[in-house]
Amino acid sequence: MHKKAREEFNNAFSNEEYNQFIASIQLDFPDQLDFRIAETPVFVPLELKRKLTEACEQIIDTIITPEFKSRTDRAVPAGQVVPNENEHTSFLAIDFAICKSDQGELTPQLIELQGFASLYGYQAYLSERFSSRFPVPENFSYTLNKSSYENYVAALRDLIVADENPEQVILLEIFPEKQKTRIDFAITEKMIGVKAVCYTKLIREGRSLYYELDGRRIQVKRIYNRLIFDDLARYSDLPGNYRFTDDVDVTWVGHPNWFYRISKFAMPFLQSEYVPDARFLSEFNGEFPSDLENYVLKPLFSFAGSGVKIHVSKEMLEAIRDPENFILQKKVIYEPIIQSPDGLVKCEIRIMFGWPDKADRPELLISLSRLSRGEMIGVDYNKNFTWVGGSACFYE
Repeated sequence: MHKKAREEFNNAFSNEEYNQFIASIQLDFPDQLDFRIAETPVFVPLELKRKLTEACEQIIDTIITPEFKSRTDRAVPAGQVVPNENEHTSFLAIDFAICKSDQGELTPQLIELQGFASLYGYQAYLSERFSSRFPVPENFSYTLNKSSYENYVAALRDLIVADENPEQVILLEIFPEKQKTRIDFAITEKMIGVKAVCYTKLIREGRSLYYELDGRRIQVKRIYNRLIFDDLARYSDLPGNYRFTDDVDVTWVGHPNWFYRISKFAMPFLQSEYVPDARFLSEFNGEFPSDLENYVLKPLFSFAGSGVKIHVSKEMLEAIRDPENFILQKKVIYEPIIQSPDGLVKCEIRIMFGWPDKADRPELLISLSRLSRGEMIGVDYNKNFTWVGGSACFYE
């Protein structure tokens, strides 16, 4: 995006250097990298950075209103309500497509948002690796609100560990060793001393939770949550006596209920030039837009892109029996803007916040980018392409 930074990077790039870059990550964390890293980071110019920040702040203005919580009560499915919900989410991730306005300027458009942790450890590590091996201008930074890697790690530790012994803080997942994001778990442990613990390994005694480490039983005080109900639903008869909805004496860092509240469900409540029109399907009362080719259909209670329909018809919409559980959203047109050696590539940027319990607003921390040549962002749409995949952002 930034012309000079892009030219300098592309002129210095070689496939050999990229392969060595990937090999160095594999060496640091053997068998942990399970997704494609794009050949390049994204260089974000100052004006687009300003628009991204403005868009996020407008969205946050809605999330912090007193009525937001009551308006999103229906978002948490019956039978999946977890006790001891925080007053607000601990994490906020906001995904934007990078588009062009009618005036020909780069502009972000909201794709999705989530009140759930993202790759906070991995993104700092990846950004450091990029800047150590490839040319990144001195006046660009990947940390959005911190002066250094050390300050970023300190902020992450304060958010997740707080004043507890890191041994009594766990990263909770289901079979973490099998997850595609397991490299982030390994990096998080190295950064702040918090281990990934499988849901099935937790032991509940009354309202207390424990796990075993080296023959010792350790009480859990804080849970850095990376587990969602969708993943649990794939398994039946899991071992262990703890269940996600149990009332236990822990502090959640990333309470499960906020995963549902701040999600596609929140999009119809947002008003901004950076937010495409999105409404619950039930609001249309059968009177759908005549230009459905310009809309995308999203199920509210399905995640990671599952169930999204990008080719929508009136017959498809009329066949839905629970329209209150779907949103119809105006399509966003990604602009191919990143110059690769053999063409232009589309880009999506996720802005990532941390939100300590006593803070009035979330704090900008870091971001990630995803590059695509396909119809949508995602692995299935980008097979056999280069200069696609997950990456880092550096901001002017």
